[in-house]
Amino acid sequence: MVMGYWIAALSGLACALWVANSSALARDFGPPGNGQWERIFTEEFNGSRLDRGKWTRCYWWDKNGCTNLANNELQWYVPDNVSVANGHLHLTAKPEQVVGHEGRTFNYTSGMVTTGRNYAERAKPDRFATKYGYFEIRARVPRGKGLWPAIWLLPSTQEPRPEIDILEVLGHATDTYEMHLHYLDQQKSWQSDGKSAKTADLADGWRVYGLEWRKDVVVWYLDGKEMWRYAKVEGISQEPMYLLINLAVGGNWPGSPNAKTKFPADFLVDYVRVWRRVGS
Repeated sequence: MVMGYWIAALSGLACALWVANSSALARDFGPPGNGQWERIFTEEFNGSRLDRGKWTRCYWWDKNGCTNLANNELQWYVPDNVSVANGHLHLTAKPEQVVGHEGRTFNYTSGMVTTGRNYAERAKPDRFATKYGYFEIRARVPRGKGLWPAIWLLPSTQEPRPEIDILEVLGHATDTYEMHLHYLDQQKSWQSDGKSAKTADLADGWRVYGLEWRKDVVVWYLDGKEMWRYAKVEGISQEPMYLLINLAVGGNWPGSPNAKTKFPADFLVDYVRVWRRVGS
């Protein structure tokens, strides 16, 4: 009887802890408490298909797919690898041969989305872009050598710089949160600044990635905790930028997948929310 009581009590405690932990994982943090904010972009992925009014499925140079040749990436991004189901965006990478840029064969396909515009829409504005603000994305990254999930910002001018990387993770080092900026200095030379922060394994569950971008500072957050503060004004973008989310395969930085990399691999996103300061 006493043993049964303790088993029941421990079971109840475990259940309570599980519920509390689940609530913590599901928590949305919102912008920092310094000042008033207004929501300017919301995507909860609650439908059954991607909202094309908010998202494209390639870089602006989309030609029945796209890739980033500058990084020697191994994937060709295709629309079929972007899906919405069960309240989440799925960007799926898989081994699959496809002919892409200038007849080149790619051994992997994957998915990406952006709030920008493609080549045919170049005379139109981006689907969504902002100058400064607070970005919050709840996501779950995949694990595996050669996988490279990223959430980042590029300028509405469709130039490659400046760039703000809200999140980058290498699939073989998912206990490291990568944060970077890339920009042109006053001599028009490409420069980069960044920080690698050790964390609990990011691939073990859902995490909330936040970025506050102001005129004089950029601040990165993980689950509401400040991870890095960057205040070198020369490196901070002062122009409107749009959002990109992608799952790359291979490239100069992550290297190629190996036999232990599991495919198909999914980069999952639960929501994307953006605020700006009232009056800014």
